[in-house]
Amino acid sequence: MKYENGKDIFPQQLLKQIQKYAAGKLVYIPAEESRKVWGEKTGSRKLLLKRNYDIRLKFRNGVTIEQLADEYCLSYETVKKIVYYNLSES
Repeated sequence: MKYENGKDIFPQQLLKQIQKYAAGKLVYIPAEESRKVWGEKTGSRKLLLKRNYDIRLKFRNGVTIEQLADEYCLSYETVKKIVYYNLSES
C-alpha cells in the first residue's frame, strides 16, 4: 500500500473535515469492495472441504482414525474432530 498525501487526493472541503478528526494521524481507508471469505480467493477452502469430505467418507467405510491420520499427515485429534463434526450433515 502506497502512502498518499491527503492534500493530493481529497477535495479541500473534505480535507478540512478529516483534519477535525484525525489531523496528523495515519489513517487507513478501506476499499468499498466486500471482503472475500478465507480461502475463497486461492481455493484453499474448497480443497479443505473436499479433503474433509473424503476423510468422513473413508471413516464411514471402515477406515480407522489412526489410518486416516497417517494417510493425511494429521493428528489423531484433528481427524477425530473432522469425522465427528456434523457427521449427520455430511
